Amino acid sequence: MNPLKSPWATTVAGIILAVLITLGTGNTGNGMSLTIWLHVIFGITWIGLLYYFNFVQVPAVGAALADKEPGPAAINKYVAPRALLYFRWAALLTWLTGLSGLAQIGGGMQGIVDAFTLNGHMAVIGIGAWLGTIMLFNVWVFIWPNQKKILGMVSASPEDIAQAKVVALYASRTNTLLSIPMLMSMVGFGHGGYLPL
Repeated sequence: MNPLKSPWATTVAGIILAVLITLGTGNTGNGMSLTIWLHVIFGITWIGLLYYFNFVQVPAVGAALADKEPGPAAINKYVAPRALLYFRWAALLTWLTGLSGLAQIGGGMQGIVDAFTLNGHMAVIGIGAWLGTIMLFNVWVFIWPNQKKILGMVSASPEDIAQAKVVALYASRTNTLLSIPMLMSMVGFGHGGYLPL
C-alpha cells in the first residue's frame, strides 16, 4: 500500500519516520513524550488551517463573490465545513495536549499553575499557553458559531449573517496575530529564550 494515497496513511508514515530518525540519531531527549509529539501535530494542523483560512479561503471566496462564476458555493458547501471540523477539533486537541505537556515538563499540576501564573522557568511557555487559550476561546465562541450562520448550517437573517462575517473574520485575524507570539513562546521555552537581538 502506498501511504501517499491517503492523508491519514501519509501522516502515520511521517510519524513513523520521525520516530525512526529520533531513535536512529539517539536523540531521544530528556522526557519528550508522545503527548508533546501529538501537541506538535495537532498544533500544526490548527495553525495551518488558520493560515489557510486567512490567506487562501477568505480571499478566494471574496474573489468568487465578485466573479459570480463559479461563485463561492463549492468552497462554502464542501471545503469550509470539512476544514472547520478539523480546525476546531485540532484547536481543542492542541490545547488539551499542551495542558498535559505543561504538567509533564513542570512536575504535575504545579507545572500548569506555574505556566498560567507566569511563574519562574514556566513563564515563557505560560505566555504561549495563555495566548493559545485565548485562541481556543475565539475558535469555539466566536469563529465556529458565526461560521455556522455564514455557511447556512443554522438559520440566520441576512443582517445576522453580515454581522457573523465581521465577528468571525476579526476573531480569525486576532488568532493569526496571536499565533506568532504564541509560537515564539513555545519555541523560546524549548530553546532557552527568545531569539537574541
